[in-house]
Amino acid sequence: MSRAARAVIDLSALRHNFHQVQRAAPGCQVLAVVKSDAYGHGAATCARALQEADQLGVACLEEAVELREAGITAPILLLEGFFEVEELADIRRLDLQLVVHRQAQIDALATLPPGTAPLRVWLKVDTGMHRLGFGVAQAAGAWHRLAACPAVAEPPGLMTHLACADARGSEATRAQLALFETLHVPAEVPRSVANSAAVLAWPQAHADLVRPGIMLYGASPFAGETAGMQNLRPVMTLRTRLMALHRCRRGEAVGYGGDWVCPQDMPVGVAAIGYGDGYPRHAPAGTPVLVDGHRVALIGRVSMDMICLDLRALPEAAVGDEVVLWGDELPAEEVAAAAGTIAYELFCGVSRRVPREYQHARD
Repeated sequence: MSRAARAVIDLSALRHNFHQVQRAAPGCQVLAVVKSDAYGHGAATCARALQEADQLGVACLEEAVELREAGITAPILLLEGFFEVEELADIRRLDLQLVVHRQAQIDALATLPPGTAPLRVWLKVDTGMHRLGFGVAQAAGAWHRLAACPAVAEPPGLMTHLACADARGSEATRAQLALFETLHVPAEVPRSVANSAAVLAWPQAHADLVRPGIMLYGASPFAGETAGMQNLRPVMTLRTRLMALHRCRRGEAVGYGGDWVCPQDMPVGVAAIGYGDGYPRHAPAGTPVLVDGHRVALIGRVSMDMICLDLRALPEAAVGDEVVLWGDELPAEEVAAAAGTIAYELFCGVSRRVPREYQHARD
């Protein structure tokens, strides 16, 4: 019998969430972000389920190669552009699009001979994130230099990224949007600004192309909120089973270091999952877990392959009972908050030894 830990991926929920993007940003093209293996959900399978997307977004060439080798023919944008000039041959061969964010990339593109199909390129503008991109004072000149490259399709697009879109009413976001509007480039140049939070909370940022990520996978981009508040459906449910039960006595310690001590005689369950599977090692005692649909609490330190659970509220629990770490009935946002992290990290952290089981239920 195989180990019980598995991640169940509901592709109908993924498509539902995509349709919520379309409803929130009507008339916009949609780039579905599938970087980091579709936030741990499986990039190729999710890409196939997102056939309605106008484009797919990945971080780097290696992620794009994986999709092309899996037979994905949709337009793919490299959100970090290229790192080495040698990558450009594969970028052309695989018909990929580029984000350009530094002068050396423009210089490299300028040396390319014209191709039968010019490269589609977006210029990244730093309006306040201070991570990647040309400053606003340099952006117009960079755009014109890029537009003059024979190997670049016209017109190059303009893109920026919002640092605080997940804070509704953020003055920083208003300032970034206002700064982006000051760029002196032709009006017909396509623009892209909105991430998931901006899709939902900043309609003035929708522009021509929105770039949803976390909302596709059924988690809210807003602190203190869950997917259901945005009419989103969780896509991943991380499941396992109870593998052992113990009757522990008052004063007995549970787990490494003996950090957690039983306050009374009590049942303790052991579930087959741990940080080797991607469950957060730093999750503290009290983090919620479902056993057979009932809430119980994590106790003791998370081990590589196991966690221990307080079963006082569920004394009838039995070996083999299903355990849900996050998913449809237990929001990943709640688990992430308890563990001092975000749902993004939970999803991306699920390791490759956890099988992905895909549900293709009707929407």
